[in-house]
Amino acid sequence: MNVTLNPSEIQAYLKRIGIHNIKEPTLAFLSEIQQAHVHYLSWQTVDIFAGQPAGIDLQESIQLILQGRSGYCFHLNGAFSVLLRSLGFTVHWHRAGVQPYGEQPRVNSFHLGLSVSLPDADPNVERWIVDVGLGGMPFEPLPLRYGTYGSAPFTYTLMPSSVAPGGWRLEYEPNGPSEGVDFAPEELTSLKEFIPKHEFYSQSADSPWHNAFLLRQRHALQSSELRGCMLRTHDRDGIRKMEIQTYTEWKDVLAEKFYEPLLNYTELERKEMWERVQAAHEEWKRTQQV
Repeated sequence: MNVTLNPSEIQAYLKRIGIHNIKEPTLAFLSEIQQAHVHYLSWQTVDIFAGQPAGIDLQESIQLILQGRSGYCFHLNGAFSVLLRSLGFTVHWHRAGVQPYGEQPRVNSFHLGLSVSLPDADPNVERWIVDVGLGGMPFEPLPLRYGTYGSAPFTYTLMPSSVAPGGWRLEYEPNGPSEGVDFAPEELTSLKEFIPKHEFYSQSADSPWHNAFLLRQRHALQSSELRGCMLRTHDRDGIRKMEIQTYTEWKDVLAEKFYEPLLNYTELERKEMWERVQAAHEEWKRTQQV
């Protein structure tokens, strides 16, 4: 990874996530950046749904962020790793794999994992797991030390991976978007490994994100998911679901809760997206009645 941001790009990136002052590369600043990132930049499949997927070249991912847009794991963790490196952090890339419910653990490079070396932050922890590109995003860095972290309902358990020797596994709280994620310990120096995976995710009709309009966002006390017309929120009081019924309401939820105003699309394209989302939702409701 030899891409870095210039001073004006660093300022623009930080401003995008609501941070105005550059600080020393400490654990406290790392935590501040990660929290801001997952709050303001949703994990999303909007561009894939619209048939306009962005590439995962680092420069392209960075421009995605600077232009007021967002993406999914390869874009978010790729751009985030460049930001951290530009701020003086030592960042490592790892092969990782998300385990869907009902399937087996795997490390198949369908997720780009990150870790940060901070030997001075804690005498017992040399490396920290950071991730702004998971659907069930941890809100702050997690020490690479096995145990359970966070507080209900957002707890995360770190354990040895059963499929990646020397690697680690992160399991979400109950009702998370998947069973968990496994990470290989080897450090990568190129994103080449992930390019065919992104091509499958973004272009194949067999991709789980094909025709899926999906956004996920996290802040300290709540996680939110918009899947088509259904808004799901999860906090200490439990899980609530709300059906969005109008185009105006849909746009407002996108902009106000997910900070996604669909800047890259014309009003006509936004309305066409809504019509597709609404049609798919009505079809889904019909299948539930059978």
